Amino acid sequence: MTLRKYLVLLAVVVFAACGDVSLSRGMKMFGAVSLRNLPAIFAAVWNPWVGLGILLLCGFFASYLSALSWADLTYVLPATAVSYILMVLLARFLLHENVTVWRWLGVALITTGVGLVATGPAATPGAHRHSHCDAASERSVSIEELADVRSEA
Repeated sequence: MTLRKYLVLLAVVVFAACGDVSLSRGMKMFGAVSLRNLPAIFAAVWNPWVGLGILLLCGFFASYLSALSWADLTYVLPATAVSYILMVLLARFLLHENVTVWRWLGVALITTGVGLVATGPAATPGAHRHSHCDAASERSVSIEELADVRSEA
């Protein structure tokens, strides 16, 4: 894997963890939202921490899409589970959440599973061979062939 691909996976991890922690902080400041006051969730977007969380999660989504364009889902999803470690650390030290031994053990179990999955190849051979440009050129060839068939008829 190239350095660029590692940076994309790092971006996925950092954007996900920081986005979730920002959303959590903002919603704790905003207060509870239930089905009875569901429209209040739209007002929560104006909380700066919620807004920052949304922007960070947009960054997560963009980097996640990029990772999925060159690697299998079964590689990307577990590889990004490393964000749980960062998320728990941020929640513990920035949000001052109580992280029990059982939660740390759960994170360790997830990390161990990630280690097992990450040892395999990032992509199934041949699964990511078509780029967007290739697909577009295939469509234009198909349309030209269709035009030739109509003119012959």
